[in-house]
Amino acid sequence: MRILALTLLLSVTVSSLPGAVHAESRAAADLHAMGTERAFEAARKQGPLALHAFLVGMPKGADLHVHLSGAVYAESWIRAAGEDGLCIDETKLSFMKPTASACGAGEISATTMLANMQQRANQKLYDKLIDAFSMRSFVPYAGWNGHDQFFSTFAHFSGTAPSHAGEWVDEVVSRAAAQNEQYLELMETPPFAHAAALGYKIGWDADLPALRMRLMDAGLDEEIAPTREYIEQMLKTRSQREHCDTSHPAPGCKVEVRFLYQIPRGYPPQQVFAHTLLGFEAISKIPEFVGINFVMPEDGYISMRDYTLQMKMLAYLHSVYPGVHISLHAGELAPGMVPPDGLRFHIRQAVELGHAERIGHGVDVMYEDDPQALLKELAAKHVMIEINLTSNDGILGIEGKNHPLPEYRRAGVPVALSTDDEGVSRIDLTHEYVRATEEFSLSYGDLKQMSRTSMEHTFLPGKSLWAKPDVFGAVVAACAREPLGAEKLNKECTNFLDSNPKAAAQWELEEQIRLFEAKW
Repeated sequence: MRILALTLLLSVTVSSLPGAVHAESRAAADLHAMGTERAFEAARKQGPLALHAFLVGMPKGADLHVHLSGAVYAESWIRAAGEDGLCIDETKLSFMKPTASACGAGEISATTMLANMQQRANQKLYDKLIDAFSMRSFVPYAGWNGHDQFFSTFAHFSGTAPSHAGEWVDEVVSRAAAQNEQYLELMETPPFAHAAALGYKIGWDADLPALRMRLMDAGLDEEIAPTREYIEQMLKTRSQREHCDTSHPAPGCKVEVRFLYQIPRGYPPQQVFAHTLLGFEAISKIPEFVGINFVMPEDGYISMRDYTLQMKMLAYLHSVYPGVHISLHAGELAPGMVPPDGLRFHIRQAVELGHAERIGHGVDVMYEDDPQALLKELAAKHVMIEINLTSNDGILGIEGKNHPLPEYRRAGVPVALSTDDEGVSRIDLTHEYVRATEEFSLSYGDLKQMSRTSMEHTFLPGKSLWAKPDVFGAVVAACAREPLGAEKLNKECTNFLDSNPKAAAQWELEEQIRLFEAKW
């Protein structure tokens, strides 16, 4: 009754003014936002279960930090191993190809195990596999911490056929759709053996323009065609599994997917440069790729030794391919993991040398040289930080008051929540929203800001919906006369959105926010 009375009062007040319909729509939207905030606070007081039930349907925009292989749950890897006829090493808890069409001593057929799960031994092995493939049940012990467990999982579940990649995309987007996410940028490493071999054959040369020319002349770009085929087949499988081209598409079809070409950074420079060059070439020619990223543990020997060199590689390639977007893992470090000097420069160099537009993790920012100046630089350059709370806790042991999220927010640095490797961590994006709310006392408005920030910093082509970067108040002039998130638009706004996929995706988020808040 109270909201109804306020709505009627505002309706009478604005009805005689120019643009009255627009004003009434905004007034109603403001009231719904207030009601949603109250519902959120009520859920918060009830506890994490009520908070999860509230947040699962909240429009979350984009998850911009997702490793495809790490996003797949262990159960899916085991199922795929059964379909591929792989063997399970019962000691190493990893997959093996059968020799002479049979599994060897100490191995069991994944197909046989799954067909006989009523046997206690098979259930026990199944549970051990899930624990080895993820952070489930993990407890640190002498000589083995969360960092070790997390990064060891990938070797355990490798070996399944590449043809499953489309199934993995289906799994991840279906889970995203169930949480009202609309866009994903999935990090993936297509086959690159040819590029790596060329890198070693030609060798390292600090003259990067000359090295690039020699690699290109040797046929490095021959791997682009199979890369394109790999991505196209992956998306075709996803579409088929979700019935996207039928009259009854699955909810996952609504989730838009793009890819980041990920480069393993823990190898000699001749391989890293050749692979990175292939990545820049592929992104320039395959529209499904929208950017590049470096992966593997940042505290690894080569990752630390060659960090500045790798940023210089990116600086050079950025000058040759200025249209390629760059997001980088930087600052995924904590005191004690590396010497103090190793904490002082990674984020700054990623931005200033590597031209990173987004930073993944950024946990050690307050240990960098002149951190306040760095925070101001990140805010001024609108470099977004991809915040991975559960991952940071599991790998680095960093959480709560030791996490820099409040420092970033206080400095006006754009931030958005992401999952990193949700299959390994056994989480989803809603879990991260709940965790952020509880650890940092965030409001509904704070979470909505993060959702909008995620869409503001996608690598989709075109202009932003918002008149000023990271200021979610006024939209561009072409759409300024329309109620935010409206379904029916004038010609000028329609033309603008049709010409700018990024803005169109942002408008879709506003429509989802409007529908969500109308419930409250």
